[in-house]
Amino acid sequence: MILSCSHISKALGTDQILSEVSFHIEDQEKAAIVGINGAGKSTLLKIIVGELNADTGEVVLSKGKTLGYLAQHQDLDSAKTIYEELKEVKRPIIEMEQQIRSLELSMQHASGEELEQLLSSYSRLNHTFELENGYAWKSELTGVLKGLGFTEEEFSKEVSTLSGGQKTRVSLGKLLLSKPDVILLDEPTNHLDMESISWLENYLLNYNGAVVIVAHDRYFLNRVVTKIVELEQGHCSVYQGNYTAYSEKKAMIRAAQMKAYLNQQQEIRHQEEVIAKLKSFNREKSIKRAESREKMLSKIQVLDKPAEVNDEMHISLEPNIVSGNDVLTIRDLAKSFGSQKLFSQVDIDIKRGERVAVIGNNGTGKTTLLKMINAMVPSDSGTITLGSKVHIGYYDQEHHVLHMEKTVFEEVSDAYPNLTNTQVRNILAAFLFTGDDVFKRISDLSGGERGRVSLAKLMLSEANFLILDEPTNHLDITSKEILEDALRHYTGTVLYVSHDRYFINQTATRILELTGQTFLNYIGNYDYYLEKRELMNQLYTDPSVSGSSGFSGAVAAAGRGSSTSDSSAAAKYAAASSASLQSENKMDWKAQKEEQARIRKRQNDLKKTEEEILRLETRDGEIDQLLSQEEIYTDVSRLMELNQEKESIQSSLEELYEKWEELAD
Repeated sequence: MILSCSHISKALGTDQILSEVSFHIEDQEKAAIVGINGAGKSTLLKIIVGELNADTGEVVLSKGKTLGYLAQHQDLDSAKTIYEELKEVKRPIIEMEQQIRSLELSMQHASGEELEQLLSSYSRLNHTFELENGYAWKSELTGVLKGLGFTEEEFSKEVSTLSGGQKTRVSLGKLLLSKPDVILLDEPTNHLDMESISWLENYLLNYNGAVVIVAHDRYFLNRVVTKIVELEQGHCSVYQGNYTAYSEKKAMIRAAQMKAYLNQQQEIRHQEEVIAKLKSFNREKSIKRAESREKMLSKIQVLDKPAEVNDEMHISLEPNIVSGNDVLTIRDLAKSFGSQKLFSQVDIDIKRGERVAVIGNNGTGKTTLLKMINAMVPSDSGTITLGSKVHIGYYDQEHHVLHMEKTVFEEVSDAYPNLTNTQVRNILAAFLFTGDDVFKRISDLSGGERGRVSLAKLMLSEANFLILDEPTNHLDITSKEILEDALRHYTGTVLYVSHDRYFINQTATRILELTGQTFLNYIGNYDYYLEKRELMNQLYTDPSVSGSSGFSGAVAAAGRGSSTSDSSAAAKYAAASSASLQSENKMDWKAQKEEQARIRKRQNDLKKTEEEILRLETRDGEIDQLLSQEEIYTDVSRLMELNQEKESIQSSLEELYEKWEELAD
């Protein structure tokens, strides 16, 4: 165990942010802290690094170990270039190299005892230098910079001239190069393009240390982490596995908890009815029996109702005006900034009802394209034509359209005065603004909360063509799922730029990849794009097909492949359904009875399995809390005993999960 948090509590004013939060991180373990915006994730990281003091509890870092922390927002102000700023991290290595060279020069003119001393110093220093991978520091530095999306031309840029996102990437590079024993990252993917995110995934997977991440990128979490620490209503729960495993386990546990709660409530109501009936008899025996049941009922430990989940919410909003079938037509579009050519000879057609995702590396011109369509940036050449009755709704990352002095409620109600107070509150509730939250000033909101307000206004507009620039930035996972559901049910047309691979996979019907100063077309979601990317790039770069009918045919074939796949799946499903129906029709009365008995047994087995899983999961959580207590982890025998029990629980749970899946099918 390299890091332990024990009973951490923190209140801000009257709001209890964290309550008795306990978990531990093992050496080289990769963990994520998840929860909705405002759950206390960033607060917990600041407590761990010592930027904030906890009200109660303690953070214990193993002796001699180091922490590295990357906050969401960086105020890096330096006159150094990007390369020089990262080079500072390697200053001890550089000075060691200079000492080695100095010793080499001194040894040329030394002899006897002096030479022996110099040789001894040289040997020790060179050994340390090799252990620190000193000979590779330049290539390591360059590799990190390029991995984070900086080109060699940008290495010489002054840090003070960079954007906020670029400064965050510089800070991330410095942190990675410093190689602390524990890395704490707060939303590290917000300012990275897809290639950089993929590079960071591989870097962290192979990192020789522990990593704790706060992130809302579900693809990223699935690839990197093996433990999830969930913050919900101030309390902490720990799950083993990646995000998908956590989501499945949580759903299963929540379902079991809700079932237990409902069953208990039903039993309580039943007992109360029996008691009332017995009392109504008004006889001594029946009254005594009623009192006995009342006494038994009073001893029942009433279960708390599980917290309601927000992922069942959905937004169903329709554009007031239906556009023509041709929403956007672009012909021979070109754009450059000085000598930097973004793209040229671009032809794009977008039809009504499509949800088109634009992807590509940072700086290739994705946001510029959106601004050109929205008439915010002029084109160098070519035409952009909107179809009949097309009304654009534009979402930018900076939320310039919001009024900082207004409350959330005023921002929406003033923009749409025809809406009743109830309608405004219902819309805001769909975007997770409930109760007194609607009276918060825009200026007091977080970036994610402002994003939700902007999205709410956008969805209420008369727009039938939504143009969105990184709509999921700073949104928590629940908010992303709400937006995903809204876009899937939206009957208008959507064009958006995003690096959120999970979000793209859930919403896109088509992908335009900006690469090599042109757009490659993929008729499908992100999984389909990954499947066909290599083939498409090969066809594009092959002179024998590039620019010919063969390349266009390949794109069209890609689209047909998706349709064929869907048709095949539908045919298989129909065949299976037909076979199942025929089988049922052939079953006689005896067979039906046997089937019913089998189903009842399966349901009973499933119930027992769920109860055992709940029991073991609860015990596993208790052990995690015990392991974070000083009196436990300092007691070797007790520590070994608990670890053995934990291993046994994990083994049993794996078997039970498999059994549960079989029974649940």
